Amino acid sequence: MEPTEIPIDGILDLHTFKPDDLGSLIPDYIDECLKKEIYEIRIIHGKGTGNLRRSVHALLDRNKNVQSYSLANDRSGWGATVATLKKDS
Repeated sequence: MEPTEIPIDGILDLHTFKPDDLGSLIPDYIDECLKKEIYEIRIIHGKGTGNLRRSVHALLDRNKNVQSYSLANDRSGWGATVATLKKDS
């Protein structure tokens, strides 16, 4: 299976990925954003049952490059999480 190329623009839509992919996908995406000097990212996980959101938040909690995160404060509401990355990582 070939790797999927995704744009590194600060918006990661998880709808096309399997939950098992998140453990490497999110840290790798954060690393690539930092290389491009993108310090605010939006992760779209959807509303659903909340399992995907909880997984995303757990991964953000463990990532040393994440300064803070919260649910999106716009029309996405609890369907997306916005994270601020550390500039001096």
